[in-house]
Amino acid sequence: MTAASDIALVLDSAGVILDVSVGTEQLRRSGHRDWIGRNWVDVVSLESRPKVLDLIANAGSETSIQFRELTHVLEGGDVPVRYSAMQVGEDGTIVALGRDLRNLTHLQQQLVEAQQAMEREYARLRMAETRYRMLFHLTSEPVVIVDTAQLRVVEANPAAQQQLELPADKLANTSILAGLAPESGEALQGMLRAVQATGRADETEITLASGAKRFRALASAFRQDNAGYLLIRLTPVAGAGGAESASESRIVGLLEQLPDGFVVISPDLKVLEANRAFLDLAQLSSKHQALGEPLDSWLGRPGIDLQLLMVTLTEHGVVRNFNTIIRGQFGTVEEVELSAVPALSGSTPSYGFVIRSLGVRNALAGQRSRGLPRSVEHLTELVGRVSLRELVRETTDVIEKLCIEAALELSKDNRASAANMLGLSRQSFYAKLRRHGLGDLDDGEDDGSDLN
Repeated sequence: MTAASDIALVLDSAGVILDVSVGTEQLRRSGHRDWIGRNWVDVVSLESRPKVLDLIANAGSETSIQFRELTHVLEGGDVPVRYSAMQVGEDGTIVALGRDLRNLTHLQQQLVEAQQAMEREYARLRMAETRYRMLFHLTSEPVVIVDTAQLRVVEANPAAQQQLELPADKLANTSILAGLAPESGEALQGMLRAVQATGRADETEITLASGAKRFRALASAFRQDNAGYLLIRLTPVAGAGGAESASESRIVGLLEQLPDGFVVISPDLKVLEANRAFLDLAQLSSKHQALGEPLDSWLGRPGIDLQLLMVTLTEHGVVRNFNTIIRGQFGTVEEVELSAVPALSGSTPSYGFVIRSLGVRNALAGQRSRGLPRSVEHLTELVGRVSLRELVRETTDVIEKLCIEAALELSKDNRASAANMLGLSRQSFYAKLRRHGLGDLDDGEDDGSDLN
């Protein structure tokens, strides 16, 4: 029986334990020898007692064997065990065989945590896709995405559908060279091949076959799902007509009402344009207070975050989900997430930033407003955001939490042993567990009376 199970019990017909045998070293250290002579219901948790009575009552059944999951309260903590019971003698002797479920419980917990992490990552990617798709569709500049193999259009924003003089239903899967003058098609094709080979190329000027419109084309390459694509930005050379002006007015109005902050800066990092949401984040009463001022007056750690962003934009052409802070005019500090893209066409390049507040998300996630660092590396991200006194206090909290977690791991979650390792009283140890949110503590455990 010992070889066939993790734990075996021999009981009389009344459920009193006559003998105990365990098959694992982990269970042998849990103090089970004092079970002999006690009733089975007295060595399990309160909610498991009806299951014990059910197993004893059905032990003599010859039709089927029932299985029940019980919980033993041992020195090292609660142990879940899956039991079956059967009657083996005419005198009513019962044998109960159990399988330790702690490894299975641990695997189930890991599965749940992995599933939750995947769901959070999926939600984050969906939000990022929504923001970039909004920018893609609202921009007045024609933008086209083509595959590198046949230069066929994969996706085009409404501005491109309007200005390339091709029906919207025929634009997809149509070659980007269609509708261009022959010499313009050759020039664009040569530029796109150069981008594929070297990663960059000078912009080229193209003309539609009708000769009505001319564009400056600039392309950049990227890969997705093991396939290569080219993003082509087309800047009209001639001035926009009345229809384009009306379209731009609508787009500007939509950006003004965007719930996320939107700001455009010049190469010298000064604000060229800002919407209402950005003014609210920066606690500014009017747009004139922002125009012409350096963006790092409000965004990020002075002289650090914005410079890092510009380096990334220069090297990669895009910044996604960059976590930083925004400082209000009246001293408030709020965590934000931003994405940025450059607009390098034309004589005056500029950079666009979408700034999203993380305040509501952090509140829903149960995070503290000051943002307790999760690791030592995270402390470096707080330099410049909080005072040295707060950094020292946060460092102490991180080290204290890591020490408690290490003590619990070394003691196999035995809180009494962990408290002794750290030289703490039971009351002090429980207080620190509550403070850092470690372990499942009931209100009745504050006095340390049940530290097992």
